[in-house]
Amino acid sequence: MEYKNITVAGSGVLGSQIAYQTAFHGFNVSVYDINDEALNVAKERINKLKDVYKADLNATDAVVDSAFKRISFNSDLAKAVKNADLVIEAIPEVVSIKTDFYEKLGQVAPEKTVFATNSSTLLPSQFAEATGRPGKFLALHFANEIWKNNTAEVMKHPGTDESVFNEVIEFAKAIGMVALPLHKEQPGYILNSLLVPFLDAAQTLLAREVADVETIDKTWMIGTGAPLGPFAILDIVGVTTAYHIVSAKAQATGNPEAQKVADLMKENYIDKGKLGRETGEGFYKYPNPAFAQPDFLKG
Repeated sequence: MEYKNITVAGSGVLGSQIAYQTAFHGFNVSVYDINDEALNVAKERINKLKDVYKADLNATDAVVDSAFKRISFNSDLAKAVKNADLVIEAIPEVVSIKTDFYEKLGQVAPEKTVFATNSSTLLPSQFAEATGRPGKFLALHFANEIWKNNTAEVMKHPGTDESVFNEVIEFAKAIGMVALPLHKEQPGYILNSLLVPFLDAAQTLLAREVADVETIDKTWMIGTGAPLGPFAILDIVGVTTAYHIVSAKAQATGNPEAQKVADLMKENYIDKGKLGRETGEGFYKYPNPAFAQPDFLKG
């Protein structure tokens, strides 16, 4: 594995984390997003990670500042990928958006460049043809709070070259991840195959008006000893991401219950700007959410 220059396409919560984690481990990183406004938000988001890395990883000022300096920002896709050995795509979970992106990326990226999708639920084979280089395409999926929850699920599709698969596994290790190879395509990989049904169940309970957010989370936390309930996790994942997943499920299956959940998420949260922890409010209000209070688990 001789990767040196990495492009991260999409500068949302996880895209920003991937970019900084990669730069923190010595790689040159180019962050791409569709406009300068998005990139300015990303710069602030990534800048805040410096204090997080100092607190959680005992990193020094010099190290976190040096990592930030290895990151460049660009809204011109051709410039963003000009020298890329690897492009990690972390754009919205919408098939049409990803397909359009890969068609454009395939036209401007160097021939050597490997493409990896960080999609949470979609399969690489859905986009392999659009990339124009199916052999150099696969999935590389990270968990949120990447510096602590350092899983990297590397999943090939039937057309992925074995050498590319092995290179990306080595890259994942090089940026401090525990590389988890998946030899067959699986919607949701390992992590989300376990997590998404759990979060779906919680959202369905809410949409059915069985119980409120706090009661559902409290039940899970007391009953299993888990530090967080499903809605606290959804606030970390981001309400927009969760909405895209359930909305895609509703469209694909025609399931009225999934549509009910999607409508609830849009009307009660997305339309009101309650997008999760990063915006200060989602299912809970931050920085002092109810579930973190000492008496939350008491009767």
